[in-house]
Amino acid sequence: MKKSEATRLNILRKAFELIYEKGYQTTSVDEIIATTQVTKGAFYYHFKTKDEMGLAIINELMRSSFQDTFIDPFQVSANPLDTIYNLMENILMENEFLKVEYGCPTSNFTQEMAPWNIGFTKALNKLSSEWENAMIEAIEKGKKNGEVNQGVNAKGVAVFVMSGYWGIRNLGKLENSKSIYLVYLKQLKSYFDSLR
Repeated sequence: MKKSEATRLNILRKAFELIYEKGYQTTSVDEIIATTQVTKGAFYYHFKTKDEMGLAIINELMRSSFQDTFIDPFQVSANPLDTIYNLMENILMENEFLKVEYGCPTSNFTQEMAPWNIGFTKALNKLSSEWENAMIEAIEKGKKNGEVNQGVNAKGVAVFVMSGYWGIRNLGKLENSKSIYLVYLKQLKSYFDSLR
């Protein structure tokens, strides 16, 4: 990796960590520069604006981890309901980067930026749609192989799971406790048992 590419990646990673902890609106370019220890000129060489950097965080950093976490598990699993449950349990209870007190990075960006910036809306909607479509395809496949009841509405399940995940991340943030996640997981398991 060239020095210029490494500097850009460092800015994105450090900025993402700051934004995840503090929020996009309250994180200034000066704080990002101080944290990354690059010059203001170097920052603006790589990103014309803070919003350009924010979009790069979504499209470059978040996209790859989103793919690994939310999409790829469906490629190797036969039972979509087990895959979704295991994914939820992992990201809520075991993932060391996603902190209960900070919520979900994608949800945070959506709440802070989607209403005001069409670029953020499109980038975040693309991530959301990819996750929804991965679940729908997996559930439809599960219906064909007998893992999921034929009468199940795959899109309905996907929307329910996504809204439940983002909601429980916000409740966890409010309570600053993972104990609420256990309540969610128990109910999610019960719901999935009714779909088999």
